[in-house]
Amino acid sequence: MLNKIYKGLFLFAVVLAIGTVVFFLAFDYTLVNAFFMTIITITTVGFGEVQPLDSAGKLFTILLLLMSIGVYGYLVTVISDFFSNNVLMEAFRIKKELKEIAKLEGHTIICGFGRNGRQSYEKLKKFNKTCVVIEQKEEFIENPMYQDVQFVKGDATSDLALKNAGIAKASHLIAALPSDANNVYIVLSSRQLNSKLNIVSRANDENATEKLKIAGANHVIMPDKLGGDHMASLLVTPDLVEFVNRINMEGDSNANLEEIGVDELPEEYMMKSIQDLDVRRNSGCNVIGFITSEDEYIVNPSSKMILEPHCKLIVLGRPEQIKKFKEIYE
Repeated sequence: MLNKIYKGLFLFAVVLAIGTVVFFLAFDYTLVNAFFMTIITITTVGFGEVQPLDSAGKLFTILLLLMSIGVYGYLVTVISDFFSNNVLMEAFRIKKELKEIAKLEGHTIICGFGRNGRQSYEKLKKFNKTCVVIEQKEEFIENPMYQDVQFVKGDATSDLALKNAGIAKASHLIAALPSDANNVYIVLSSRQLNSKLNIVSRANDENATEKLKIAGANHVIMPDKLGGDHMASLLVTPDLVEFVNRINMEGDSNANLEEIGVDELPEEYMMKSIQDLDVRRNSGCNVIGFITSEDEYIVNPSSKMILEPHCKLIVLGRPEQIKKFKEIYE
């Protein structure tokens, strides 16, 4: 809508320039008189001629007047639409939202609000994580169901949309577009804009997996492959799959698994062993996994494992036990 207003103003300037130049060159007006004659003509104030005009001058003046009426009509229409359609209020709302997003730190950016994007958003909200969604389809942005979602309207492959989503201060990004090529582009741009970003990307084709990792993705997920593996597992080991499903990670209030950074523990436990935590006796939880600072995953770690900086613990327990663990150790 603003572009239409700018177009109208541009046309007005063109009419003004044409009138001034023609009066100056064709009818022997001084530059000031030519400009003055043009102004009083296109504004229809009703003043008389600055100096006498012949028939050609009068015909040109009539043409100039008709041109100005057309431009005025266009300007009035677009300006009326601008205010009547709440475009101005919408522009202020978007500007306010971008200011709020600019204040965020450590948030997650979700590129695309399709099925995978929405699932990612719902899961993250259960963990009370702040999310910003880049989407260009009005059907999602204007949907009352998603009125609480912080949207940035735009193409996620553009650097401007990523910057508007606060990528410089974000901690995570999920590339969930249906096109592998677009996801590769997003990952490349995001990694360039924020080298410390933790990036998870969707992939449809196995050939795209390696390209996404080379582009800078930390993790690449193939939803279709995961779905097929899960269905096959339900046939081969149904009880095991059901048991794993029950060990859920739904959120702070009912999680059975929790990832705890060693850096988040009280300082007194730093460089101590897992045994020194005495997790089982204090909270009822069990440490079932350990991730080293080099991202080595250790299942059922030894109780002698040293709690070094930048390592992580994977803790298993009932929701009330997980809650107690957090109260004691965080």
